[in-house]
Amino acid sequence: MTTAHTDLTGADARPAAHHRVIVVGGGNGGVSAAARLLRRGVTDVALIEPRDVHEYKPLFSHVAGGTARISETVRPQRSVMPDDVTWIRNAVVLVDPARSVVQLAGGGEVGYDQLVLSPGMQKDWASVPGLAESIGTGDVTTHYEGDLAARTSLRLRDLRRGTVVFTQPAGPASCAGAAQKPLYQACDYWQRTGVLGDIRPVLVVPEKTVFGIEPFDREIQRAIDRYGIELRTDSALIEVDAGRSEAVIASPAGIERVPYDLLSVTPPQSAPEWIRASGLAAADDPDGFVEVDPETLQHPRFANVWGLGDAAATTNSKSGGALRKQTMVLAKNLTAVLAGKKPTAHYDGYGVCPMTVSRSSVVWAEFGPSGELMPTIPFLRRMYRESRLSWFFDRRVLPWVYWNLILTGRV
Repeated sequence: MTTAHTDLTGADARPAAHHRVIVVGGGNGGVSAAARLLRRGVTDVALIEPRDVHEYKPLFSHVAGGTARISETVRPQRSVMPDDVTWIRNAVVLVDPARSVVQLAGGGEVGYDQLVLSPGMQKDWASVPGLAESIGTGDVTTHYEGDLAARTSLRLRDLRRGTVVFTQPAGPASCAGAAQKPLYQACDYWQRTGVLGDIRPVLVVPEKTVFGIEPFDREIQRAIDRYGIELRTDSALIEVDAGRSEAVIASPAGIERVPYDLLSVTPPQSAPEWIRASGLAAADDPDGFVEVDPETLQHPRFANVWGLGDAAATTNSKSGGALRKQTMVLAKNLTAVLAGKKPTAHYDGYGVCPMTVSRSSVVWAEFGPSGELMPTIPFLRRMYRESRLSWFFDRRVLPWVYWNLILTGRV
C-alpha cells in the first residue's frame, strides 16, 4: 500500500517533539490500533517501533510444523505502517506519565496527549538455567523466533528415531498453546512416513490438563492418544543440561531428567521491564504488566494511558486473536476521550487459540476469561471440534485477513 509517513531516528526525536497520540509497539496491536484511530478521524498519530521487519507470528508454528514457509511470515515494517502515521524508529526505555513523556533509547524524548502501549512481551531465555546458552545450538531449538522456526522444521522433518521433548512455560506467555502445535504436525508427518513408532514424543505443559478447558481438552487428547504422546501435566522445564542432552522437568511428583534427541522450548515470558520502572504496573502485579481497566483498557491512575495486547494486565488469554476486539474497543474509547466524553465501549475478554492437531486439522478454541465458550458463530457452539475447514481458515484465510484487513483497521 502507499505510505506517507515520516521516519524519525533517535537523534531527530528531540524533547520538543509532541504528538496527539503515541502508540508504542509496531506489532499486530500497535499497527491495527493506529490504523483504527486514523480511520476514526484522529490526527497526529505517532508509532514507536525500532524493527524494520514485521512478523505474522501465528504462522511460526506452521513453519516449524512444515506447513508454511518463513517467507510468508514477514514483510517490511514500512509496508504495514498506516498512511499518515509518524514512524519513530526507536525503542522505549521509560515513560514519565506525570509529564506525559516517552523516553527513547536514542536519548531523546517525545511528549503525548494520549499514550497507547502495545509493546508485547520479552522472552526470558536466561530464566531457565542452561537455556540461553543452548538455544539455537545443537539439539535445542524453538519456534518462537522466526529463523529458529525454520530450523526446527528441518530437524523435525529429518528425525527418524529418538526422543523429542516440547515444553510450554508456566506463567503468562504469548499464545502459550502454540508451544504444542508443531509437535502434533510433526507426529502426523512421522505417522504418515512410518517412523512414528521409533520416536518418543514428550509434551510438558504447566496446566493440570493439556489446555485447561474441558471441551478443548477432549479434542486435543484424541490427537495425543492418536500419536502416543507422553503428556506431562502440571510440569515445567527448570533446566537444560545440554552436556548430557537432558531436559530437567519439575512436577508435584518430583524432578525428572528426560534425555532428548531434540528439545523444542517455548521460553518463559514477561512484560518489558520499563513498564514497571515507569510506574505503570500495579504494585501487586508480580508480572509487571500495564495496569488497565480490563473492559475499557484505560489506565486507572493515568487517564491518558491505555494498554492492549500481551503487555496489558487484562483477564483474557494472551493471543493475537484477542487483539482484534481490543483494538476496536480502545479506538472507540480513546476517540471518545479526545472528544471530551467518557469511554463506554467494553472488551469482553474474548480469546482464541486455533490448535493445529495435524497437518490438515485444527481445534478452534474460542473462550472467555473464565474458560466459558465464546464461539464467534453462536449457533455453531460445537465448531471447536477437530476440523479440516478450521485448518483451511487458520492456515489460508487468516494470513490474508491479517495483512489486508486487520493491520489496516478494517475488521
